[in-house]
Amino acid sequence: MHIEPGVVDGAKIALSHATAAAAFGIAARMTRDALRGDGGFLPFAARSLVSAGLVFSFFEILPHYPVGVSEVHLILGSTLFLLFGAGPAAVGLAAGLLIQGLFFTPSDLPQYGMNVTTLIVPLGGVVMLAKRIVAPGTAYVDLEYRQALALSAAYQGGVVIWVAFWAFYGQGFGAGNLAAVAAFGAAYMSVLLIEPLADLTVLAAAKAYSGRGDLFLQRRLRDAA
Repeated sequence: MHIEPGVVDGAKIALSHATAAAAFGIAARMTRDALRGDGGFLPFAARSLVSAGLVFSFFEILPHYPVGVSEVHLILGSTLFLLFGAGPAAVGLAAGLLIQGLFFTPSDLPQYGMNVTTLIVPLGGVVMLAKRIVAPGTAYVDLEYRQALALSAAYQGGVVIWVAFWAFYGQGFGAGNLAAVAAFGAAYMSVLLIEPLADLTVLAAAKAYSGRGDLFLQRRLRDAA
């Protein structure tokens, strides 16, 4: 989902600063809610650290392939949300992306605002959807496949929409760009074959785990709220 150098350049990059500010505002609200409602600072910091490490691994260790206007990464946004909560997931996405840019791919840093927008804003959509499709008395370990699929589709679909926006904003609606965006979108949505199953697998493992993981895992994961 990286926006490659040159897709958006010149004065047009200024828009990414505004969208990144909005994305950080969403992340700040998620952070505030997490600090108030799920154990305070220490659990939040621990979950954010683990989330950032996983995001970095998603980018650098897991396979990723260039397709069309971007790259197809396995970024398990809904999985991060279910395990750690929205606030730590947002911090992890932003921090993992920044670490990758600073230490491994400095050429991505000018696109950081676009990329962080692409990762965090869809997470906000997942939060809103979860409130609608998951009953308040349901722990996340008890989610059904259709619910996991819906959350995954919301996140991955949001990523595709933002990548398409940046591609069209930067390069216009020519036939070649339209084809490249369509190729990326089709390839990226194939993640839906994997993410819901990954979600259900980690949720089953969390449900079977008898110990307490409240420091590293959000309370809602195993406790109805």
